[in-house]
Amino acid sequence: LYGESPLFYACAPGRVNLIGEHIDYCGYSVLPMAIEQNILAAVSVNNSGTITLANTNPQYKDFTVSCSEDIGIDRENPTWHYYFLCGVKGIQEKFGMAQLAGMSCVVDGTIPPSSGLSSSSALVCCAGLVTVEANQKSLSKVALAEICAKSERYIGTEGGGMDQSISFLAERGTAKLIEFQPLRATDVKLPDGAVFVISNCCVEMNKAASSHFNIRVVECRIATKMLAQTLGLGSSRLLKLVQVQTELDASLEEMLALVDELLHPEPYSREEICKELGVTSEQFSSELLSANTQHVKLFKLHQRAKHVYGEAARVLQFKSACDSEPAESVRLLGDLMNQSHASCRDLYECSCPELDRLVDICLKSGAVGSRLTGAGWGGCAVSMVPGEKVESFLQAVSKAFYLPDPRRAAMEKQSLFVSKPGGGAAIFLTE
Repeated sequence: LYGESPLFYACAPGRVNLIGEHIDYCGYSVLPMAIEQNILAAVSVNNSGTITLANTNPQYKDFTVSCSEDIGIDRENPTWHYYFLCGVKGIQEKFGMAQLAGMSCVVDGTIPPSSGLSSSSALVCCAGLVTVEANQKSLSKVALAEICAKSERYIGTEGGGMDQSISFLAERGTAKLIEFQPLRATDVKLPDGAVFVISNCCVEMNKAASSHFNIRVVECRIATKMLAQTLGLGSSRLLKLVQVQTELDASLEEMLALVDELLHPEPYSREEICKELGVTSEQFSSELLSANTQHVKLFKLHQRAKHVYGEAARVLQFKSACDSEPAESVRLLGDLMNQSHASCRDLYECSCPELDRLVDICLKSGAVGSRLTGAGWGGCAVSMVPGEKVESFLQAVSKAFYLPDPRRAAMEKQSLFVSKPGGGAAIFLTE
């Protein structure tokens, strides 16, 4: 494309989260696996003084930025190249590099965009890896994951680090329990005889372009403060729901009981929260809300906290069922996935009618468990299907969900597929 041969290739996988939705930014462990679909960049290094980005998909426009200027990320306009530049900027800041190496990068991807399979985080991770390699630096996978998790926030998404962690720490053939503070990943062997199938409901959701995602982050932050205040823990230093549990040294079951006891199910107004926490309206806006949640008037604290503590417990139960391999582990894991979807739908309200219908069709077509995966409000469901039923499952879901709708039928090939746990981000040298 640029008349130059690539010096190296970098790839970073997407992921499917098997269980543990919307709890990483609350400090809780999650259980994802990398998928075989990935973001791939072909890179040449040069003395042009610029970073030039092109995409094999013509709908994504080319972009060039100077290597010596401060890289600006436009939050109001979260286009593909800004995600790439998040990764570049994160590495540049880590090493304090005033001048980056010139690069030409051609980016390709097989992860369906805005589908909840983490195409945007894979792009950030791929860019971070590219920048490290092009500038002849060296970092561990854990450090890369942490930097890329922080740098994706430049685009305004207040995520928790799951996507970047699994993109770097994944290993072929195993899912991972990802724990935070400190970041670490433990292998989770999925049961023999169970296959995971991903299906896209074909409703796109861009986390950075909407405030749904950050509203949930803010509601969890406020719920943390309200619980801490009521329990006399001093709310000023606590920001994540896991910290309340740690301070109390309580079990997740006890936390669920406390949520029922201390937070009312009716939405909280700004006035009520300010009064309870003893803060002014200005402090509330500047200290608790993010830039794109300033308009929110009502906050569902009880429902959000209940989802987080319940989902955190399901992650531990899921891992325990995989580890002990009881005879009925497939049925057990399926039940946990179904409970997770119900919680995402009813308590966290991050599903959508198309996703709920797709999950329903998957269960009727032979899945033992099915749930939304990723941020939600569109995107994909992941279903656990007994190996011997996979072919009939794929046919039934195709017939019931994709074929009746011409738009979905056209997208079916990249929207309905079996995925095995894939490997993590990597560099391939051409020489």
